[in-house]
This record gives sequence, C-alpha cells and structure tokens, in this order.
Amino acid sequence: MTPYGLTTEQLSEPLGLGELRPRLSWKLRADRRGAAQTAYRITAAASRADLDDPGRLLWDSGRRESDETLLIAWDGPALQSATHYHWRVQVWDETGAASTAHSWFETGLLHAGDWTAQWIGRDPVALPMVDPPTDEERSFPEPAAAPLYLRRAFELTRRPVRARLYATARGVYEPRLNGERVGDLELAPGWTEYHRRLQYQTYDVTDQVRAGANVVAAVVADGWWSGHVGFDPSRPARHYGLAPAYLAQLVLDFADGSRQVIATGDGWAERDGAIRAADLLMGQFVDGRRELPGWDTAEGGASFRPATVLDTEPGPLVAEPDHPIRITEDVRATRVWQRDPGRWLVDFGQNLVGRVALTVRGAAAGHRVVLRHAEVLDDDGHLYLANLRRAQATDTYVAAGSPTETFEPQFTFHGFRYAEVTGHPGELTEDDVVARVVHNDTPFTGRFECSDATVDQLYANIVWGQRGNFLGVPTDCPQRDERLGWLADAQVFGPTATRNADVSAFFARWMRDVVDGQDADGAFRDVAPILVLDREGAPAWGDAGVIIPWLLWRTYGDRRTLERSFDAMAAWVEHIHRHNPDLLWRHRTGNSYGDWLQVDAETPRDLLSTAYFAHSTQIVADAADVLGLGDRAAHYRALKTRIRDAFVEAYVKDDGSVEGGTQTAYLLALGFDLMPADLVGAAVGHLAADLERRGNRLTTGFVGVSLLCPVLTDHGRADLAYALLHQDEFPSWNYSIRHGATTIWERWDGWTEHGGFQSAAMNSFNHYSLGSVGDWLYGRVAGIDQAPGSIGYRELLLRPTPGGTLTWARAEQETARGLVSCGWDLDGDQLTVVVAVPPGCTAVLEIPTSDPGSVRHDDAPVTATPSAGGATVRLISGRYTFTATSYRSPTQERS
Repeated sequence: MTPYGLTTEQLSEPLGLGELRPRLSWKLRADRRGAAQTAYRITAAASRADLDDPGRLLWDSGRRESDETLLIAWDGPALQSATHYHWRVQVWDETGAASTAHSWFETGLLHAGDWTAQWIGRDPVALPMVDPPTDEERSFPEPAAAPLYLRRAFELTRRPVRARLYATARGVYEPRLNGERVGDLELAPGWTEYHRRLQYQTYDVTDQVRAGANVVAAVVADGWWSGHVGFDPSRPARHYGLAPAYLAQLVLDFADGSRQVIATGDGWAERDGAIRAADLLMGQFVDGRRELPGWDTAEGGASFRPATVLDTEPGPLVAEPDHPIRITEDVRATRVWQRDPGRWLVDFGQNLVGRVALTVRGAAAGHRVVLRHAEVLDDDGHLYLANLRRAQATDTYVAAGSPTETFEPQFTFHGFRYAEVTGHPGELTEDDVVARVVHNDTPFTGRFECSDATVDQLYANIVWGQRGNFLGVPTDCPQRDERLGWLADAQVFGPTATRNADVSAFFARWMRDVVDGQDADGAFRDVAPILVLDREGAPAWGDAGVIIPWLLWRTYGDRRTLERSFDAMAAWVEHIHRHNPDLLWRHRTGNSYGDWLQVDAETPRDLLSTAYFAHSTQIVADAADVLGLGDRAAHYRALKTRIRDAFVEAYVKDDGSVEGGTQTAYLLALGFDLMPADLVGAAVGHLAADLERRGNRLTTGFVGVSLLCPVLTDHGRADLAYALLHQDEFPSWNYSIRHGATTIWERWDGWTEHGGFQSAAMNSFNHYSLGSVGDWLYGRVAGIDQAPGSIGYRELLLRPTPGGTLTWARAEQETARGLVSCGWDLDGDQLTVVVAVPPGCTAVLEIPTSDPGSVRHDDAPVTATPSAGGATVRLISGRYTFTATSYRSPTQERS
C-alpha cells in the first residue's frame, strides 16, 4: 500500500501558500484486497535531505494511530513567509508494513508588513498615451486607454540562489523578465470581491535572473477591474476602478544569506505599446506596427517615461488559494472555407472558451485582419451574433509587415465554435488557426462512458460546459455580456462538477466571495462577486451559500470551509425565518426566478421557495452537528420539522398530489424529504403520470432538472429516468445533440425546428445548469455514490443501474481518498459488475438481480443479502468482478 497524490491545501506542491496552518492530504493505492492505513507520521524540514536527519526536522507529528488521510492541519512551528518546506508522510498498513511519499509547499507573503511595493500606473491627465489612438482604434467599442507597459531596470553583481516574483494587478496582467514571459498563468489575478480580497501570484524566476543588467516588466489591461463585466451598460460606474494598476516585488536571495527586493514604486517606467485596447467582453486590438522590440530587456526602454505611484498601501492582498487560469488544450480547426471574398469561416468542431491564435503571412504593414467569434451559425451560414448582446467578441490585428506574423490576444476570452476571419491575405488553411482553451486548471478526476454514443456525447457536453464556465468564477455563460457567478447555477451543477474534476479549492475560494457578499440582514445575493444585481438572493440562488459548503464537506472532508461559512449559513436561514414567521417563504424572495426556464409548466414559486427553506435549514442543522454545536443543531432540526409540516399543510393534498402538479413540484417534495411517508408512493405515481402523459418528456428548468433522474431512480422508476435520457424529441438533452450541440445549452429551446432561435436577449449555447444530470450518470447509471453520512467517499454505496438501451456503462472517479470505479456489462440476462474500492474504504454493492443466489465472484458463489435493489454484498478495499445470471431490469423492478 502506497500513498500518492499528496496535496497541501488541496493543491499539489503549491508555490506561494497563504494559509498559516495549511492542511496536508494524501491518497492510497494497493494491489490487494483489504489494505487499510492504521497509522501515519508526518515530518517536515527545510530541504528534502533534512527529512532524513532527525536533528534537522522542523516538525515531527510522531506516529499517530489513525486511518485519516484528509486535510490534517499543520501542527509544527509557525510558518515563515517566503519559505520552502518539504514534508513526508509515512503510512503503516494493516500488516505493519510502512511506505512513504514526499511533497513540498512554499509560503507566500503571510503578513502585510512583508510588502514594500506600491501601486503604479498611468496618470490619465498628466500622462496621456505616448502614441495617441488612431481612427481605427477609436472604432473599438467604448475605447479605453491602451494597456500599461511597465518596466524597471536593475543591476546585479551576482546571480541569486533563489528569486521569487510576487505580483498582482487591478486589472489583468502578464509579467515579464529579461525579455521572457514569466509563468504560464492567464488573466491573473482572477476575479474576487476586490474590495475585500485581491489575489496575488507567486512565480519562481530563479532561472530568469542573471548577473549584470536585468529588467522586470509587465503588461496590464483592464480585466474585471475596469473593463466590461456583466450586462450593466453604465460602465464604469459599477466597476471597481477607472484604470488598471500594477503591484509587484521581486525578492532575490543570495548565497551569503543577503536579500534584495525590487518593488513597484519610484524607478519604474511606463508607456503604451502594440496592444491598443483589451477587454474581456469586447476583444483585443493589436497594432503590430507599434511593437516595442526589446522593451522588456536591458537594451530597450528608451521611449518610456516615469510611472505614476498611485497608492502606498497594497490593500487587501491574499495569496491565490486555488488552481489558476491556464491554457489547457489546443483545438485544431476541422474545417476552413471561404464564405465571401476576403471572408473565411473556421469550424473548430467544439464549442469552447478561450481565444484563437492566427498566423498571418505576407500582409503589408497596416493591413487589418479581424476575427469574430460565435457558438453557432445562423440559417444562412453566417455567424450567429445576436445572442452576444453588447459583447463584441472581436479581435483585430494590424500587420507590422513581416513575412510571417502570429496574432494571439491574451487579455480577453470568447465562447465560440466558429470564427470568422476577415482580411486575411491569401488563402486561410487549417494550419493557420488554432483555438486555445482557457479555464481554471482544476485537475479532471472523473470519467464516464457507455455503449450509447449519444449518451457519451451528452457526458462530453457536460464536461466542456464545465471547462468553459469555470473561469475565474463559476460563470453562467462565457460568450455574451454577462459571465457572472450565478449562485443557483453553481449549486445545482456542483455535485456534477465534483465528479468531473477536483474543484475543492476552486469552490472554497469562491465561497469567500459568496460570504463576503452577504448583507447585514443575512441575505446572500444572486451572484458573487457582486458587480450587478446588488439585491437579496432568490430562493435556490441564495441557498447556494448553504448548499456548497456542505457539498465540500461531504465530497472532500473540507471542515474548514464549513466552519468559516457556518455563521453565514445560519444567518441566511434566520433571514428567511425572520421575514416569514408562518414558515412559508413568500416574503423577501428577491427576484424569485422560480424553476428558471421550465418548459410548459409553472411551478408555484412559494412552493419552491419553501422547499428550499426546509432544505437549507436541514443542512444547517447537519452542519451544526458536524461542528459540535449541539444546541444549534437541535434548534434547526426542530425548525426544519415545523417548515416541513407547514409545507405539507399548504401544498400537499390527501391523495399525494402537490400544489401546481408540475414535475418540479413533485421532485422538490420527494427529493427534499417533504412528503409524508404514506403519500410518497402516490406522489411518485403523479410524477410518473405527468411524464408519461407528455410522451416521456420533461418540463423541468434549472432547479428541477438536477433532481429529475435521481428521484425517479430512487423511487423505483429508473425506466422513466432512462426514457428521459434517451429521448431525442424536444425538450430533451438529446434534442440539442441531434442538432449539433457540443456543450449544454442554456434553454431547452435555444433552437428548435419549429421556432428557430429563441430570443437573442438570453440564449447561450454553453451553460452548464441543465447538465446537472451528470451526477446521476456517475451515481446511478455507472453506480458510484457515497453512503449516507459518509465523508470523502470513505463508505461507498455502489448501485449500478442498467437500463434503457445501454448494454454497458462504467465510470471512475479519483476521490479524495483514492480511485473508485464501477462498471457493468449486460449480456442477455447475465450481468457482470466490476468495481474497485481504495484502501481504507468500504462499500456496499447492490447488484440488480431477482436471484441473490446467482451472484458469483471469481466464478465462486457469494453469500449475497437480498435487498430492495436485488442482492447486497459488503466489500473491503480491492478490485472485484461479480456476475449474476438473473438480471432484473428497471421495468421488472417497477412491477
């Protein structure tokens, strides 16, 4: 048994950590059954070699008799700023054998006093741009001042043994050193509640600093700070500031123990350059004729003038605590064709988020090439741009006149499958264009596949929707003038997101923005960070402030985020209770979106609100139990019971029908445990009757869809869940796939054969909310789930559920404790199930068979316990293959 996947604060070997007591984790793997950790020991030292010298250890936990592997808090001496720490974990298994693994982390600037840098920028009054804007540049939508080009020259008599650059911006920035880019981060520092927290990044630049002349530099653009964000046309009144600025310090450590710091402030120089305008929504304008050769080297900088020192206080700086934004993939063009003279269309075959890198050959100086981006084509074969609203999504390049030039904008991003290239000299080929995929680089940890190519495409659409919208914050859409961190979208999709990728640090960081946005009365908001929609959150939207911390606890064992969020979670429930003493949530409901974008149905909004009131209250009660707050747990449990009683009294009839009669109304009542036990069967019957009456078509919107297939399957109607999965008529997941979708659409009717495009006012073709069915694909189709009360997948509930037209399905998931897999294959009435359980975990496997006696393992009979799901087998860690010769289908299960 060996440990692997070591993390510090849920990151692998983080550089520039900001936590004073970081938490250490590891996973386990073994090639035998029954492997389990019985004890561990953590040691830490200043170097890897020192780990072998007991006299040089900084911390030794000693042997601890424990099977825990998750988020064990640093218990050594207080950490020092800008310090490298190596750590080793030694684990003992049930046989007494030991094995080890090593990792490291480095702290950032832990204290405000560590900063000597000052904010610098351009004085827009005293220092106009060196090169005034041309008429072409003035055509850029709402042109702002050109991005900052900043530099500072310095001399060294010797090379440092260690060099770190700590940097951030009011805006977005790209750091440079001695003519080279520093790092590979995109759109740093990301987007947070800037007035509360502004993230800085740490870069190892030891190999880029040299003895002699050096230049540290940066390019800084508007970004989220002073560019277009959201759909508020009043820019810049709602933004954080009017112009970008930069803050950085280069810390150089020498062999003799001395240190030198080069910080922003006096001595820095500034000017404008080739990037004439850059905006996240509008695009980027670059004039190749204005390139500044060598501007970031010791030989350049002649035309620069002193930068303006803006502030002496650095502000609310925090180390970036999660995976940064990066380019994660290049997508080649699948087709290039000429639409009109001088106009080319490019199909990348995949709706994605990022930018296009374009090669231009043989263009005369001053020749202009324009790229526009769209998710789909209209009926005439042109880019469909109406749904972008105010977002121009247009990148422009003015050629410098070189034989070959490459244009790649770095301070914008677009949602697109298609690009239109206008003005390209000569023929455009597939080799001239590449799409570069940009998003937070969360490690993808899950995989699902099955025998149905359309279902596999649905899964791929879900994953690509997550990739495109986990950029800075969990956005609603990546293409139009919105791109906001909508809370409901995040909470309904959250369980699916945790299956696909390790989003522990990403969501934990965003939860700080959610909590920071809470008002004095306890109301969360609809979006975080708050830039628009500064109002009380709606039901299911504001509830994300309760649901997501609990999700992180259940999935990753993240107690710290639960602790830090708990008071805000409780305040939200008290806010609802205070304004609705009758326990029906009808007052102070914000914008009350209801079951957003439901089809041919209208779920009563007060029913939905009250269901979420009950749901959030139950979670707060459970969280209080976890945190040892017994009295508060009892209080919220009692409140949940009273809300449930009020819900039943107001909305549930004696025949098991629910007010409104919509699918979502039943799903909320059943999924949130609000139905009286003796009426559950009747309610399921009403739900099934509605689906069957509609020809197995759904009506659910954002809120209801995440409950649809799980609730049906849990209540014996997996046959209907599969019917919805395979449905390819409108409205359905497969309807969009049949019409070319490669991501999840915002609306079921984004485009239909009978109506064409929906209203361009709100019609995204990359919007992950309706993809929340992904959790069911992993959890019930393939069968990977947790037992009730399990934390971090310690106790697994494996429930493979064959059905529909599938003949096989399988999934694997790199959980917080190790790799879990579950899959099945159906051949006639013989079912084969293959599972893997990581060391230290246990599992209950439910095999759908009508004859528990037919279950065999490795061709030997197995004692299986009859259960409602068929036959139950209890497992310890290891890999297993089971067969059962009397498979029970969902239809048989129902009858």
